Amino acid sequence: METEDAERGAKPQRRHSKAGLRLRNYFLTGIVVAAPIGITFYLTWAFVAWVDGWVKPLIPHAYNPDNYLPFSVPGFGLIVAIFLLTMLGFLTANLVGRTIVAYGELLLDRMPLVRNLYRALKQIFETALSQSSRSFQQVGLIEYPRRGLWALVFIATDTKGEIADRLKESDTDTMAVFLPTTPNPTSGFLLIVPRQDVILLDMTVEEGAKLVISAGLVAPEYQRKTKALAREAKEAADDEREAAE
Repeated sequence: METEDAERGAKPQRRHSKAGLRLRNYFLTGIVVAAPIGITFYLTWAFVAWVDGWVKPLIPHAYNPDNYLPFSVPGFGLIVAIFLLTMLGFLTANLVGRTIVAYGELLLDRMPLVRNLYRALKQIFETALSQSSRSFQQVGLIEYPRRGLWALVFIATDTKGEIADRLKESDTDTMAVFLPTTPNPTSGFLLIVPRQDVILLDMTVEEGAKLVISAGLVAPEYQRKTKALAREAKEAADDEREAAE
């Protein structure tokens, strides 16, 4: 009798534990679904509000719709900022605009501290926004910080300038790579490494950044990509065979 009573008491307990585990899984699934959407919406809204806070006070009173409507128009300052930046780029592209920019840069070159800051920021933005730039187009692996340990790097460019000239004396073909830190890939180390020591990967820079940010938890689906590439290669071979026939 005691054994039967113990079994009857254990069954409800197991049911409660299973129900609790199921509720816990539902809760975690809800977080996985809601958190990315909520964070994305919050960051987007915060950015729009930040731009509006800077631009709207500069808009003339007659052109600000907030002065005519009973509610504030979110994003109007962002639209005005995009329009003004586009117009600035348009005006800078012609002869008059280039002359004004050249004159402004001439004035900045005469300021000891400001000119260094301006040159550095200009070079960074030109490199990051240049359509012809091929910076960070590939992902690779290098052995770092010692042999046997591998680190993910973003391929920057071939070694140039004085560094390339100095290293040519040792007959070493090198390239510049960026070694990001986890979980913040915007900080890291610039490394000059021999080309033969870099293993190039098929993953995109975005996939590599996700891998770094997640500390290795979010890995790209390489098998699916390999099958897709094999299927495309097979289809291309079939097309060539049919064209030859």
